[in-house]
Amino acid sequence: MKSNRAILLISFFMMGQYLFAQDKAPLSAEELAKKLANPIASLISVPFQSNFDHGIGVNKGSRYVLNVQPVIPMKLAKNLNLITRWIVPVISQHNVTGPKQSQGGLGDAVISGFLSPTNTKNGVTWGAGPVLSVPLGGGDYLSGKQFGIGPSVVALKQKNGWTYGGLVNQIWGTGGSDKADINQMFINPFLTYNWKSGAGITANLEWTQNWAQNNTVVFFEPMVSGLTSFGKQKVSFAVGPRLNIAAPEAVKSKFGLRAAVVLLFPK
Repeated sequence: MKSNRAILLISFFMMGQYLFAQDKAPLSAEELAKKLANPIASLISVPFQSNFDHGIGVNKGSRYVLNVQPVIPMKLAKNLNLITRWIVPVISQHNVTGPKQSQGGLGDAVISGFLSPTNTKNGVTWGAGPVLSVPLGGGDYLSGKQFGIGPSVVALKQKNGWTYGGLVNQIWGTGGSDKADINQMFINPFLTYNWKSGAGITANLEWTQNWAQNNTVVFFEPMVSGLTSFGKQKVSFAVGPRLNIAAPEAVKSKFGLRAAVVLLFPK
């Protein structure tokens, strides 16, 4: 089953390379950084995002989550793109659900598809479409055990090195499991400044509102980033603290760290 999931991800990634016509001229570091700051840019990328949280709850637990997040753009028409964004988490946690208890494995995947016009108005780029929650996770603690679906929208503006905007989605579960139906909203405002060298600073807020359990979880992540090359492979690096500014006491962490490596495939 796990090998089938990996094959599916690779297939979508390769399909995106053939279906989307990207810029023919080589992109500068400044242009690459600008596209990276735009979550619906016409750029094939494969981010590997590591999140480490420590001091969780009364048992001072720890959690490591590696999010594999391929972004696959496809050209549907002359002035319309489809940007698919996958988030597949690999989770390892200890002392979170109880003393000396550990869990590990895949979490539930979140797959978004944004229909985005290529002709922007007043410098504003936007996209909208469905978001899916796919129950890949195992066990009671890593999965909602049900499919989920809802709307997702993103809008942003880029000017003079600045990128600012936000993403919002709402997912409702389809039920049919022994767990409570999924009903949660995710709000993600972001602000980025990039220099011509490709280096940048970002302020990112991640707010998850769980309507079913009536709780709020908010993380703030200020980060610094840079671009480099390994041979012909373009790579972005980013790192910064992960601050859990709101959460129920049972799941709130004392401190955390986020680091990301993004493989870029400009043409």
